[in-house]
Amino acid sequence: MKYKKFNKIDIKNRTWVDNEITKAPFWCSVDLRDGNQSLVNPMNIEKKLMFFKTLVEIGFKEIEIGFPSASEVEFAFCRRLIEDNLIPDDVTISILTQAREHLIKRSKEAVDGAKNVIVHLYNSTSTMQRELVFNKSQDEIIEIALDGVSWVKEYFADFEGEVCLEYSPESFTQTELDFSARICNAVVEAWDPKDGEKVIINLPSTVEMATPNIYADQIEWMSNELKNRDQIILSLHAHNDRGTAVAAIELALMAGANRVEGTLFGNGERTGNVDILTLALNMQTQGVNSTLDFSNIDHIREVVEHCNEIPTHPRHPYAGDLVYTAFSGSHQDAIKKGLEKQKDDELWRVPYLPIDPKDVGRDYESIIRVNSQSGKGGVAYILKEEFGYDIPKVMQPSVANEVQRLSDKKGGIISEGEILKTFEDKFINVKRVIDLKDIDISIKNSIIDLTALYVNGSKSVKVQKRANGIIEAVSEVVLENGIDFSVEFYFEHSLGEGSDAKAVSYFGVKSDDVLYFGVGVAKNISLSSINALLCAINKANS
Repeated sequence: MKYKKFNKIDIKNRTWVDNEITKAPFWCSVDLRDGNQSLVNPMNIEKKLMFFKTLVEIGFKEIEIGFPSASEVEFAFCRRLIEDNLIPDDVTISILTQAREHLIKRSKEAVDGAKNVIVHLYNSTSTMQRELVFNKSQDEIIEIALDGVSWVKEYFADFEGEVCLEYSPESFTQTELDFSARICNAVVEAWDPKDGEKVIINLPSTVEMATPNIYADQIEWMSNELKNRDQIILSLHAHNDRGTAVAAIELALMAGANRVEGTLFGNGERTGNVDILTLALNMQTQGVNSTLDFSNIDHIREVVEHCNEIPTHPRHPYAGDLVYTAFSGSHQDAIKKGLEKQKDDELWRVPYLPIDPKDVGRDYESIIRVNSQSGKGGVAYILKEEFGYDIPKVMQPSVANEVQRLSDKKGGIISEGEILKTFEDKFINVKRVIDLKDIDISIKNSIIDLTALYVNGSKSVKVQKRANGIIEAVSEVVLENGIDFSVEFYFEHSLGEGSDAKAVSYFGVKSDDVLYFGVGVAKNISLSSINALLCAINKANS
């Protein structure tokens, strides 16, 4: 075999499997560094400023702004943030640097004048890197890290702001655990944090090599072996090579970590970083306050797409164009019923929707869209929510069948306007065999006197009828013209609100054991009822 299974972690009495995520971690966006370095076209300063502003608006309190010693653009962006006073007092910027003296010196020059800075120091520690790239022993790799700590202490000795050290043993998941513990403990000891001071130990899944439970085991093992644990913020940074970065981070948080680095929508090297947006909204759906604000998710997506020049997949969790959309008929029916019963002050309980789309700034307009896979519930939902027609349940299959015929003919998604036109053409604007051209109604002692001019084919006839109701009177006119039918059901409601609202009526009539439906719309319920009855009758005779 060319590949072998990743070894299990020998951890006794692991506890993370019984733990739950009960509060949000410290979030650190690495979009402007890790995300940016993975772009085909790295961001210019203006895009970086736009992205930084968006991250602040979302609520990030730690933002890794770049690798300022790596290029002039990175350095200039850092200076722009500081000199233009664009960093809020409650936001800490983070900068990445290798454990090399000239890079650390340049990094210090980049952040002069900032109030709060995380100096993120890293060097690679994995077995493969040591043997194939550096040809160095474990002790020599530790020496590189400790030299880096010494230079940070030297060059930041007179720094006027607050400095926090972050250390990453790069490729942690491919490093022997006992060596990871050795080097991290050596770094913390060399930094020598004072009372109340914290050191960030970041344990990256630089390359995702195993199932998420393995990463959780590694984190719990390290959490138990790190000395001075109360002075350490245990941080996570996962890549998505196996497609399970979100799960890996969630389990690792259960294993004792309390800080997460990631990007919006998961942009990053190779298959990307962990997606903080997905992580945060996952927490929200479990009743945990993520502390981040994604209530305007479409604006955030627009900024990220513009800056990264990467489109968002339509099925991307929470943010894709289609993630709140149902095409399946059974799904549509369940969502429709759930939304009808959902109340604003109750726990969210709508089938197939783990989060209320309105919580992320989406509306309900695109939840149900119709194609050849859709059913009666979806069509009825759109006609009601978009146009006000509350189609009776018994009539819904007939309406859906007409829309289905159009969908089969056209292929693809049927628009709301096309659904409405089909409904109107097939159930309202029906070709008239019998039509009332003029009508006069008077009521005395609950008795209806109806005088009407009606057309039967090409013949115009004026009739007078007396009956107990308008529909009875109209029915007698039709029956007298040799059209046999029986009224099976009737339903009515107002169409719209206010004094200008129209009335809409629905009739079902049976002729030759077949049920036909008609709809009428008019300024009052009497006229709408007559129109609906005649539509149904004319459908039966068309």
